Amino acid sequence: MAIKVLLTGATGMVGEGVLHECLNHPDVSSVLVLGRRPCGVTHPKIREIVHGDLFDLTSIQDELTGYQACFFCLGVSSMGKTEEEFRRLTHTLTLHVGEVLSRRNPGMAFCYISGAGTDSSEKGKVMWARVKGKTENDLRELPFKAVYAFRPGMLKPTKGLKNALKLYAYFGWVYPILRWLAPSTACTLSELGLAMIHAVTRESPKATVEVSDIVDLAKP
Repeated sequence: MAIKVLLTGATGMVGEGVLHECLNHPDVSSVLVLGRRPCGVTHPKIREIVHGDLFDLTSIQDELTGYQACFFCLGVSSMGKTEEEFRRLTHTLTLHVGEVLSRRNPGMAFCYISGAGTDSSEKGKVMWARVKGKTENDLRELPFKAVYAFRPGMLKPTKGLKNALKLYAYFGWVYPILRWLAPSTACTLSELGLAMIHAVTRESPKATVEVSDIVDLAKP
């Protein structure tokens, strides 16, 4: 049965790439894009809610019902932020959205974009890794059908999309080398999107999805 997906972060590189895979996949019947500004993509499968404050979903929560999956691709860099700031924009925001969705969609699978090197113990020295680890752990306490934490490393952007980070324009040549020498550190954005879809439709055996698992899940 085709799934209905709720997706956040569509104006970023990862969210745009995952959205692209959803729109082209036969097992996704529709996508609700939730964001603070329009994603700029039109397609028969898309419905969009532009909502300025994702910390307060009260006025739109009735519209967030009836979805089998959430692809949570919203995220910020920790660079230049205090731990308190990063925690608010990462852990607090994600958990708020998760709490609303889990109440409205008890059969939902929540797919969270985390990152390679995330610290599940929440005790390490790397600030962003601790915060991401706590976010993963706390999401698993919510009453979802399943929670999958995706931990991509280096991502090769999908050709033709507009939100690829400029960094990849300068260092894209590194990708094939990493894929050859250290395949567990790099995958394509297309593979990430497909893996998220397949995690829901096929029920991934792993709740923490590392790079090698992403590549395996993306396969037809």
